[in-house]
Amino acid sequence: MERERLQDYTNNGQRVQPTFSAPEMQRRVDAIRTRMAELGIDAALFTSYHNINYYSDFLYCQFGRRYGLVIDHDRLTTVSAGIDGGQPWRRTFGGGNLTYTDWQKDNYFHAVRQLIPGVKRLGIEFDHVTIDTLNLLRSEFPHVEIVDIAQAAMRLRMIKSPEEIAHIEKMTRIADLGGAAVVEAVAVGVPEHEVALHSTAAMVREIAKVWPHGELLDTWTWFQSGINTDGAHNPVTSRRIERGDILSLNCFPMVAGYYVALERTLFAEEASDEHIRLWELNCRVHDRGKELLVPGNRCSDIAKELNEMYAAENLLQYRSFGYGHSFGVLCHYYGREAGLELREDCDTVLEPGMVVSMEPMITIPNHLPGAGGYREHDILVITEGGNRNITGFPYGPEHLIVPRKRKAA
Repeated sequence: MERERLQDYTNNGQRVQPTFSAPEMQRRVDAIRTRMAELGIDAALFTSYHNINYYSDFLYCQFGRRYGLVIDHDRLTTVSAGIDGGQPWRRTFGGGNLTYTDWQKDNYFHAVRQLIPGVKRLGIEFDHVTIDTLNLLRSEFPHVEIVDIAQAAMRLRMIKSPEEIAHIEKMTRIADLGGAAVVEAVAVGVPEHEVALHSTAAMVREIAKVWPHGELLDTWTWFQSGINTDGAHNPVTSRRIERGDILSLNCFPMVAGYYVALERTLFAEEASDEHIRLWELNCRVHDRGKELLVPGNRCSDIAKELNEMYAAENLLQYRSFGYGHSFGVLCHYYGREAGLELREDCDTVLEPGMVVSMEPMITIPNHLPGAGGYREHDILVITEGGNRNITGFPYGPEHLIVPRKRKAA
């Protein structure tokens, strides 16, 4: 039995309230079309979560299927699987959507073919497509020259618009609420997962209030205790908090594909003198790092100066990762604006409109005094005159030895 290769889900329900205004979305599309014209690209086939979301306001759920966004110099169309029904159409900026079915193996490429007739140069994301997908594209479109557009798109995403910055700022407030929920839940004997669940629920409920028409997905909390703090991305476990434990809170609200983070070092009820010394040192590095996030400073130079602070205390060998990175459309399983990371190998110069974290971390091995992972994390907007810190949650020994002991009356 022959089945249809494409389905029409346009007008299935009402289009949803978008995350950003039409002029903001058009600004993004116009910018990438300008770069395409400069590069001689007739059409672009975006396949990543971050670029499809950035240009269309649709965030797909892959689940073993292929997705795409075709932008040429006249149209913008998402390509989605039939399993999603009309949700991609309801979200896509401008309403251009083409749905393919599962009934034939190459239906995705059949859908793309409808959107790129006559294209001679096709831009794709070299940093996202697999070798298998690249080979299939070359086989399906043998007369099309395939070129990279990922780097050009990333550079455009690195400078945030006023609407994006306002969106991110709302989210950092929610991350702060998640941090407060962590502090509220921390107590000796409580397992990590219960603390994380309490924080995540607080953030999701607030997101639902602030964005009543938004999709609620992917917000999460990593809460780590004791040995589990040695890695910044260590999963939540059922380990129970012990008195004197070093703790890490990591709150990540996700709204419309955008990600922010709040990360803090805490201690359960008490901290040793060596723990306090290391914690305060890491806070000083954090403070100095925020001072350096100003226009004209080079990412690599910032990393080198902060390295010297650790080296002066014989701690540089315990530094865990880069000092910060760009924020925008990313998550723990997609995205990354690698051209804007505070690392020794990144020479990007900071500009107004960039949104960057400062997040120094050191991990002291378990056999040494003061063992554990220390990290603080703020998000800053680079402005014409310096920066603006949009994270408001406190840090350091004065605030985050918890639960705080009550003073005698």
